Amino acid sequence: AKHARLQGGSAVSEYWDRFWRERRSRRRFLGAATGVAAGAAGLALVGCGDDDDDEGATPTTAGGATATAAPQTTPTPSDPYASAKRGGIQNLQATGDPPSIDPYGNASFLTKGVAAYVYSRLFKYNAGLGVKQADLRPVGDAAVSAEASPDGLTWTVKLRPDMKFHNVAPVNGRAIGTDDVKYSWGRMTAETSANRSQVAFIDRLEYPDATTVVFKLKEPNAAFLDVLADANLFWIMPKEADGGFDPAKTMIGSGPWILESYTPAVGFKFKKNPEWYMKGFPLTDGVSLQIIPEYANRLAQFQAGNSDAAGLNAEDLINVKNALPKAQLYGEVSQLLSFFYMDSKPDSPWNKDPRVRLAISMATDRAALLDLAYNVKKLKEAGLAVSERWNNLIPAGLVRFWLDPLSPEQGETSKYFKYDPAEAKKLLAAAGYPDGFSTIYQYTANRYGSAFNAVAEANIQYLNAIGIKTTTDVQDYSSKYITQTFTGNFTGIAFGYETPFPEAGSYPIRFFTDNPLNHSRIKDPELEDLARKQQRELDPAKRKELFFEIQRKNAAKMWYIPQNQGAGTAWTGYREWVKNIDIQTVPGAYSAGTEEVPFIWLDKA
Repeated sequence: AKHARLQGGSAVSEYWDRFWRERRSRRRFLGAATGVAAGAAGLALVGCGDDDDDEGATPTTAGGATATAAPQTTPTPSDPYASAKRGGIQNLQATGDPPSIDPYGNASFLTKGVAAYVYSRLFKYNAGLGVKQADLRPVGDAAVSAEASPDGLTWTVKLRPDMKFHNVAPVNGRAIGTDDVKYSWGRMTAETSANRSQVAFIDRLEYPDATTVVFKLKEPNAAFLDVLADANLFWIMPKEADGGFDPAKTMIGSGPWILESYTPAVGFKFKKNPEWYMKGFPLTDGVSLQIIPEYANRLAQFQAGNSDAAGLNAEDLINVKNALPKAQLYGEVSQLLSFFYMDSKPDSPWNKDPRVRLAISMATDRAALLDLAYNVKKLKEAGLAVSERWNNLIPAGLVRFWLDPLSPEQGETSKYFKYDPAEAKKLLAAAGYPDGFSTIYQYTANRYGSAFNAVAEANIQYLNAIGIKTTTDVQDYSSKYITQTFTGNFTGIAFGYETPFPEAGSYPIRFFTDNPLNHSRIKDPELEDLARKQQRELDPAKRKELFFEIQRKNAAKMWYIPQNQGAGTAWTGYREWVKNIDIQTVPGAYSAGTEEVPFIWLDKA
């Protein structure tokens, strides 16, 4: 048979067998694609986190079953949704307009977050009641099954037979077919696509019939299904987007929500898709996604009851609880990496001598900045559980593959994470800069929130203190930062957030390969080789060690300099009428419009 039953003796057979056995053993949790965490849903938070992710959830080897993804089942009357109130409009928040509403048009988190309301992916994550973040696994969205060949080089994906596009011209509610997958895959892998190298391990796609897609891989990949479930990457557009309508001006998909209108600087209005394959969902009639750039205004709208949810600064947490004692507060450790990255010009100081990058790393007080952003000391004194983990190249929220930079396992390179301005000055002097040097320091201040901005500003003092004299360029997010600086088109030092990938392997692939978003254009053959190896490695323990080695080797030269904004406990407030907020999905993965928002309900009685 073209796709054989997976027998013992094959590493890929054992890996995917255990993967799906774990999925089936949790079936009682996966009856419905449920849930909401409205901070991510409303985009006011760039990402929340994964405090429960543990090594034990990593698939390990076993033998003998067919690697086939089972579809999610429709909720039964015994589900808690049987008593859920239906109707109403969810009022959520966005921090700004996306640069484009075309998810293949740019790399913005705002664009990807909006896309999740309208478009489907082949796979999504099994967010649901009782499913911890450590247990999140890919399940079918537009796909109903996925089957691997014994060698792991061929995956056959079947499309869901009851999946229809929205009943909007010129698509008019027709069924999804492989022509749509082919068109969308072409857009994602085009030369202009920022994410094409994330799927470089896939050789080609074949389309034997209208509902079957065959993926031919260059080599086995431990994260294949996670890649297809990643809301950063592959959204299925109708083929009519190729000339029939402009996806930069309107959105027509097959997801849970139909776009009614988009007014720049005002917001998006969505209505529920009555023909979504998850029968009975969404629970509310629609979503109003309000664009509110200023944090103070977002907070005021939340307190006044005009917004159902809002991302909260840690310093406001206690005051909000006192003012709104019935409000619900939800904290998660962010799966989000902030970092310094530098230009790729050969004559820049950091490219002449790696000790300059090490000096920049040792110039910042990561513990102090964590407290500045997350109010760690005061919240601990108030009895709240808060995280004090530090980011490495793999963010602290991805515990499974994260190496604690302060641990003995980090080795000698641990010292480069510690605040030591005197040693930083010595490193600069040894590199030929005893009096420091001048450079441009850039970041965006109109999307990521006031806590990020406070850290970005504090960095200036730390850099100046070791002799790096900065000219500050505070950039507009849409017109300059995400379209130029983030893509590597800049001069000097930049500070920002990396894309919060749901699968750890995407970080080294972006940072150390020919990825268009290898921001500093790093070319380190050893790290590129390690990045490729972790993709191929199916043994969980060996793959973890590869991740540890990647983090140690990056720290030895600090190609990318991890910072702690994003590593702390992020907080979301929900008004008391918002129900079903305990769902844990992949934090910061932009997928809330599909995996969370359809399953929230409102009880304002």
